[in-house]
Amino acid sequence: MSLISVIIPLYNSETTIQETIQSVLSQTFSDLELIIINDGSTDSSLEIVSQIQDPRLQVFSYPNGGLAVSRNRGLSHASSEYISFIDADDLWTPDKLELQLKALTKNPQAAVAYSWSNCIDESSQFLRPGCHITANGNVFAQLLLVNFLENGSNPLIRRQALSEVGNFDESLPAAQDWDMWLRLAAKFHFVAIPKPQILYRVSAQSMSTNVLQLERASLQVMERALAQASESCDDLKKPSRANLYKYLTFKALEGSSVPERGLTAARFLWQSLINDPTLLKTRVIWKVLLKIVLVTFLPQQQLAAMKQLSDIRALLVHIKTPLPSDLMSSGSEVG
Repeated sequence: MSLISVIIPLYNSETTIQETIQSVLSQTFSDLELIIINDGSTDSSLEIVSQIQDPRLQVFSYPNGGLAVSRNRGLSHASSEYISFIDADDLWTPDKLELQLKALTKNPQAAVAYSWSNCIDESSQFLRPGCHITANGNVFAQLLLVNFLENGSNPLIRRQALSEVGNFDESLPAAQDWDMWLRLAAKFHFVAIPKPQILYRVSAQSMSTNVLQLERASLQVMERALAQASESCDDLKKPSRANLYKYLTFKALEGSSVPERGLTAARFLWQSLINDPTLLKTRVIWKVLLKIVLVTFLPQQQLAAMKQLSDIRALLVHIKTPLPSDLMSSGSEVG
């Protein structure tokens, strides 16, 4: 039996799945099984997978059920002590599993090891850094404030911990990973590997580009976590909502530049200001407002020609709110 089970939900990812699988099979830690859950793909994804010859690779096909359903189906086939998930368009650095496993071995009180993420484009080229937040120990408050794991392709998790908190919530249309990480953080310690090891692909087809769906699901996850949290987390509601809406503002402006996205970004920015009025004192607020106005009213051709406005990377850095120092010190250090 392998020590680590890696689960890939696969749906119509013919352009990326081979590279994703290769990034798993090329890990410096090789005692793993790779479970592909084919979620009713209608393109050539399954054919591409079938051409990869490796005894560690297993493929199971089902009717389309969605990301959370596929992850849960993968868990039902997994036989290892440790579990990790990777989406069919993301990549890992070769030492991802090795360093995360070492961190969990060194810190037996931790159930989840996570790494930093960087973003790549559709051609697998570096796009921008992730938030690169390091939090160890009891990280529930920090994770409620900012989803510093950032994506579903990140952590290595002890199977026993997953058994205790239950499966991914299949009723959520998005943010299922944040919900799972919060449920784990409510019961178990985390340990961080302060190194970019997850390459998260940003594309027009990404689930996170459906910002209205992401908003609804994230608010549901946040409210549920707050309802189950201790009174010490009561003061996190406004900063958590503010951070969420800053992120959603960025996602709305990062997507296709159409008037509807501009109006959505304006509503998100307003919610950010309601929950964090200090934004009015920052210079970035005017950059965001200018971008919203241009996206909403400027013709597509002119907007595309204005190269200086296409660099949203700096905008994300400014919108992102760092964790307050008192919260950063609230988690007990691990290792």
